[in-house]
Amino acid sequence: VLFCPDQKCQSHCDKKASEDTMLKASDPFLNADVVHALASMGHGDDIIICDTNFPADTVARQTTYGMLLRVDADAATTVRALLSLFPLDSFVAPGEAAARMEVVGKPDEVLPVAEEVQAEVDRAEGKSWPLGSIERFAFYEQAKRSYCVIQTRERRFYGCFKFKMGVVAPEAKLGA
Repeated sequence: VLFCPDQKCQSHCDKKASEDTMLKASDPFLNADVVHALASMGHGDDIIICDTNFPADTVARQTTYGMLLRVDADAATTVRALLSLFPLDSFVAPGEAAARMEVVGKPDEVLPVAEEVQAEVDRAEGKSWPLGSIERFAFYEQAKRSYCVIQTRERRFYGCFKFKMGVVAPEAKLGA
């Protein structure tokens, strides 16, 4: 258990995500471990959202966080939840701040799962924010150097994405 300060606690830390959040406006798909990982990240850190076919546990053990995180939703729903808290890096090109795994042999092909995630990215940013693309084996290598890996329930092929964390404006500038 990573989120609870009492490492011996089992009573309240084993609840399901829908039962353990007391945060107003927190997406129910973002469980405590995922929120902890997001809160621990900093500007420039990468996060991987992957499908069920990705070697998630093997790769996650090599990341900064060192353990696999899971979200019980498809890729687009997970990205929508993630981007409700996660600012994309605006200091790099949009294709570097948000990217998809390329289809092997067809790098320009954009599958429906990527189109759905693209729509969530555009919605969160309030403008067109084109996804970049990363060759499959390059994606694996970049994933190993990421902060953490979140495996989703996405069963469609190539439901794997990388996002780079941006910055949050100082409190005085929020809402201005």
